[in-house]
Amino acid sequence: MCAGAGAGPADAAMNDLRAIMAGGPLTLAEGWREACAASAEGLSKKLAEGLPLYGVNTGFGKLASTRIPPEDLARLQVNLVRSHAAGTGPLLRAPVVRLVLALKAISLSKGASGVRPEVVEALLALLRHDVLPAIPARGSVGASGDLAPLAHMSLVLIGEGEATTPEGTRLAGHEAMARAGVAPLVLGPKEGLALLNGTQVSTALAIAGLLAAEDLLRTALVSGAMSVEAARGSDTPFDARIHALRYQPGQTRTAATLRALLAGSAIRDSHRINDPRVQDPYSLRCQPQVAGACLDLLDNAAAMLAREAEAVTDNPLVVSDGKGGFDLLSGGNFHAEPVAFAADTIALALSETAAIAERRIALLTDPALSGLPAFLVRDGGLNSGFMIAHVTAAALASETKILAAPRSVDSLPTSANQEDHVSMATGAALRLSDMAENVAAILAIELLAAAQGIGFHRPLRSSAPIEAAFDLVRSVADPWIEDRVMATDIAAVKTLVEQGAFCAICPDV
Repeated sequence: MCAGAGAGPADAAMNDLRAIMAGGPLTLAEGWREACAASAEGLSKKLAEGLPLYGVNTGFGKLASTRIPPEDLARLQVNLVRSHAAGTGPLLRAPVVRLVLALKAISLSKGASGVRPEVVEALLALLRHDVLPAIPARGSVGASGDLAPLAHMSLVLIGEGEATTPEGTRLAGHEAMARAGVAPLVLGPKEGLALLNGTQVSTALAIAGLLAAEDLLRTALVSGAMSVEAARGSDTPFDARIHALRYQPGQTRTAATLRALLAGSAIRDSHRINDPRVQDPYSLRCQPQVAGACLDLLDNAAAMLAREAEAVTDNPLVVSDGKGGFDLLSGGNFHAEPVAFAADTIALALSETAAIAERRIALLTDPALSGLPAFLVRDGGLNSGFMIAHVTAAALASETKILAAPRSVDSLPTSANQEDHVSMATGAALRLSDMAENVAAILAIELLAAAQGIGFHRPLRSSAPIEAAFDLVRSVADPWIEDRVMATDIAAVKTLVEQGAFCAICPDV
């Protein structure tokens, strides 16, 4: 689930995309230039026939019935880019913009969009030089593609708009293209439309959310296992024989991970016999059932998004007619419903990861459930310990639950009812980063609380993985002896969580 840990095709694809987000190169399939050139030539031949071709010699959306004279075709494409650059809000983060450029290049390189190879090469040049278009995050409903954000990307390609350099310098579009070593594009027929149509922004955002959710789920297995140790819980609920009877793959895999995390613990052995407690609370006992279901959701989303990353999603498409020529087919591949569903399921997984982690924090701070000092601190009363840290976790968990409400069920007609059903995929994917940040903070609090609880069991030692996680927490946060500013510790451990530091401790899921 972290980089390099995947085994299937979707895992391999996600690892490649993760590398691109971090600034790695993109390599397109052999023969892509020839495919693009043939597609562009096929489009030119269709245009010469004088027939109305949507978005090539007609207006767009509700204006599709308006014919455009030949002398205005180049202007049509430029006007399209300029008019659709209507985004608002904060700019997309650099890793997401890198992925947007890569996904658009992949899509156009398939040779079904009617664009010249020069268009793809311009995208690759921006990516190679890490000159990233300034793309406002909001303004797409995820149908007819991510029109507004992709228009802001496309402005830079024609020498307009703005971009940022790796040093953080803001450049005008023509300066950005010079920095990338290519001239601004003079758009040919359909090339503006091909750039603007597509699901690349919603897909990039969803992939970023997926990768964060995978890392957080893996971290949650570490923090959850630490909480089992802190509360002197049982490892019996993770017995393979239980999960073999359920037939749920994620449950089986996460149970195996929890067993591996806890194997060899002296803390567990210390209460294996004559422990009066019969069963642990669900937040400890049912971790495989909850985390496993989340894992299955993420696996399903990964498979869908891996397919979408390779897809051609603009319109119309220039495809072979089987007779050596090309047909221009108008369809709806730009509708991002699959991405919206994937983003909504990622949101569910994030929300449940947050919810059960918050319950474990509550358990650890309650002496009636944990057997530990109240709020995990000696001299309670004089010291409040983890009392308000749990309140923070509760606030974040509540907010995360609200953010998990599905976005794919919403639709508002646009373009004078020509686009009468939309996916809302971009908003569905955009909120995942806020959710992931909340979950990272909740897990940071759990890691701190669990480490504090384990400290009360010294000199007993836990398993090797749990001791490694304990030491990682202690590398940035001292034991809680008396009250101090908790926010500093939370921020320090949250940084480790977001860096994936605890993923390296967790066995492969």
